[in-house]
Amino acid sequence: MPIPVILDTDIGFDVDDVWALAFLLRCPEVDVKLIVTDTGDTYYSASLVAKLLEVAGRTDIPVGVGIPLDESARTHSKWLGDYRLEDYPGTVFMDGVGAICNTVMSSPAKVSIISIGPVPNIAAALAREPGIVNNSKFVGMHGSIRRGYLGADKPMREYNVKKHSMACQKVFSTPWELTITPLDTCGNVFLQGDNFERLKESSDPLAQAVLQNHFAWCEAVKDWPIFSNMDPNVQSSLLYDTVAVYLAFSETLLEMEQLPIIVTDDGKTLVDDGGQLVNCAMQWKDQTAFEALLTKRLLNEGQR
Repeated sequence: MPIPVILDTDIGFDVDDVWALAFLLRCPEVDVKLIVTDTGDTYYSASLVAKLLEVAGRTDIPVGVGIPLDESARTHSKWLGDYRLEDYPGTVFMDGVGAICNTVMSSPAKVSIISIGPVPNIAAALAREPGIVNNSKFVGMHGSIRRGYLGADKPMREYNVKKHSMACQKVFSTPWELTITPLDTCGNVFLQGDNFERLKESSDPLAQAVLQNHFAWCEAVKDWPIFSNMDPNVQSSLLYDTVAVYLAFSETLLEMEQLPIIVTDDGKTLVDDGGQLVNCAMQWKDQTAFEALLTKRLLNEGQR
């Protein structure tokens, strides 16, 4: 049976969340029960989720509005246009944290909570209903253990952890099942060459929406340093979050290690004997195969 999942996302700032959401919707191994937006303007980001779900023909999936925190650039506003959350024909929960708790507690099977952003919603859900740990597992794109961004040979403070480090401390110190892709494996994943060209040529509505968001986002953030050596016409941006989606249903292409992890106040993820054991994706067995799978799913070219 498909694995019931909740996606908690900070979609609307970096475009990799759009790629990850589209990938998730194309994976038959999972049953998406709820998508909740986290940090930033969560109403705006929920509207983006809702419009993408309409494009995908998946308005059966409820959308939850998470805790609004921080100001962040609305880098997807061009694609979103005048679409409003009120336009969504599916279910909308204004209390996204409550929706997470209720979805987990009412599920007959263990729920995988896929987190691809900072974790204030998850920390709040743990505080509101501690019992969710008994019927869920956490699968996240978080941290940096031995390598950093773009394969750097030393760890770095990763954005999803350092943005709200206290919330992340709560999540990583709570006794439950934790799996992560740190920068060690997700920090150098992107599509290029034939994979990217096939997506550009696709007539699939969801693939087209992903590419439209890609190009609009690249224009919105063209002054970011990353674009000094990136051509958005021939490759995607870094697709960190897609690896967390993959880990929700398979570890086949990755080397996993059980490591005791602590989160420091300043947002580092350190191996420490005092930490809780976390299932960490530390190396790729076959990154090329993952990128091929990601492309195939986005193109809707069969499910295997």
